[in-house]
Amino acid sequence: MGIFIGILEEGLIYAILALGVLITYRILDFPDLTVDSSFPLGAAVSAILTVNGMHPVLTLLMATLAGAAAGLVTGLIHVKCHVRDLLSGIITMTGLYSINLRIAGRANLPFFNMDTLFDNALVDSLPAALAPWSKVLVVLVIVLVALLVLLINHTKVGMAMRAVAKDFETSQLMGIKINRVISVTFVIGSFLAGVGSLLYFTNYTTVIQTSGAMPGLKAFVAAVFGGIGSVPGAVVGAFIIGICENIIKGLDVILIKAGLSKQMLGLTTFSDAFTFALLIVILIVKPTGLFGEKTTDKV
Repeated sequence: MGIFIGILEEGLIYAILALGVLITYRILDFPDLTVDSSFPLGAAVSAILTVNGMHPVLTLLMATLAGAAAGLVTGLIHVKCHVRDLLSGIITMTGLYSINLRIAGRANLPFFNMDTLFDNALVDSLPAALAPWSKVLVVLVIVLVALLVLLINHTKVGMAMRAVAKDFETSQLMGIKINRVISVTFVIGSFLAGVGSLLYFTNYTTVIQTSGAMPGLKAFVAAVFGGIGSVPGAVVGAFIIGICENIIKGLDVILIKAGLSKQMLGLTTFSDAFTFALLIVILIVKPTGLFGEKTTDKV
């Protein structure tokens, strides 16, 4: 049961991050590297506010706004300064490493025994059946997926995003404000990274300033697993990563209990490597991902 809860928690957190990576890749056709630094930014903001006694709900709001602000900065650098797409994200990412360290005040910021989003008086008063925070994560991911699908498919902003994704030049000729669409896309992606960071570090209760790189990469891997452009695919890809990581992490114990090994083999260290090896296999078998569609170039 513990392994299942671990799979569920990691899969849901990676799903939120994958949605943040997915939207920039789907609309702008490149991954936003700002996610790697807006992830620890949201965590640093939430941790320092938690340590100073701010209400968990306000902490959530400030962390997500901080993530969104990072995306806005990337968008402005790309749009107003005419810096190339990937480079604009790298500039923001590099600058945020120093800013994150300044906000947290140290490289590692623990916040043990503090009121957090899933550990406070209100949560403690809830029935025991609602106690596992993974249930809250399930609801949160469902809501975020529904809102993202609603935004992309049923709003004017989403229509503009889909038009830009199809044909950049034609969209501009039709009067769509390209720069605004690009900025909004960056903001949404980093906003989701801020949400994911708060949930991720609430579970670990220690903020590490360099911890955004690996979750960000795994979020991109999850989006590729499911097929770039597919929202449900990104969620499914995130769960694939969660399942694989937890199986590898628990493989030593499984082998010992099964009598196949007498000592710990240290297989936990290969959990990250296995994730990326699986990515290579999936891309060889199905280059478009599990839910991806084949694309054809127009002549």
